[in-house]
Amino acid sequence: MGYFLQQLINGLTLGMIYGLIAIGYTLVYGIIGMINFAHGEIFMIGAFISIITFLVLGLIGLGWVPLALLIVLLATMLLTSVYGWALERVAYRPLRHSPRLAALITAIGMSIFLQNYVQLLQGARVKPMQPVISGSFRMLREGDFVVNLSYLQILIIVLTVTLMAVFTLVIGRTALGRAQRACQQDLGMAALLGIDVDRTISLTFIIGAALASVAGLMFLLNYGVIDFYIGFLAGIKAFTAAVLGGIGSLPGAMLGGLLIGLIEAFWSAYFTVEYKDVAAFSILVLVLIFRPTGLLGKPDIEKV
Repeated sequence: MGYFLQQLINGLTLGMIYGLIAIGYTLVYGIIGMINFAHGEIFMIGAFISIITFLVLGLIGLGWVPLALLIVLLATMLLTSVYGWALERVAYRPLRHSPRLAALITAIGMSIFLQNYVQLLQGARVKPMQPVISGSFRMLREGDFVVNLSYLQILIIVLTVTLMAVFTLVIGRTALGRAQRACQQDLGMAALLGIDVDRTISLTFIIGAALASVAGLMFLLNYGVIDFYIGFLAGIKAFTAAVLGGIGSLPGAMLGGLLIGLIEAFWSAYFTVEYKDVAAFSILVLVLIFRPTGLLGKPDIEKV
């Protein structure tokens, strides 16, 4: 029971990171019907900005952890959002009315470009970082096995839940949220009603990039090592989470992320760790066979 509980905690923590990345996929798809395959690299850039900001704060002698974390969080969200905005403005907006295949190829090209861009700037070697948050709560003890809930895991859970609550309020209660829902229904009609479609889509990319940057910071704090390639695998898994939960559904993206994280944690604990990715993708295949729209997705209605 103790080992199961520990893996449950680990899986939920990992799943929340995947869920934050998956929201970016589902936001963009919900509004313009495009899969932003460069979104994983935005997550990777957020992780690199985080480690650089930690380094700068260390050089100036700022050692109070809560203030340092707040500064790193704000700086990472701000700078990564600029990358998200530039990606939409330079690569995707000129192709908005082009065939979807053109946008798909561009997204893959931007993913490769951003990987190599970071590799040239930061090098191909992994970037380690010493633990910033240490300590844990002892939740349960069974013989020699102790179930711990670390302070870092608590921070990840609290921060993710807070961001989801704020984001839900933004979507449901603000003018930006109403504009996003209108664009999701029909871009042309939204423009006729006076909504600035270009601005709404740009802000959607900015929000998705900001959430991915938080996931990048969490990844850095949790694992303590990053490289220029982490965005590819994390992006594929987050995309899988978005499809599993129902592409276009925000609760579905978070649910899919949690499920992918739990599948990986429990498979690694009870079976061969090398096949944890196979297990996650197999579950996706099974879900799509019996429910093609995903767990919380809704079928598209063709407009005539």
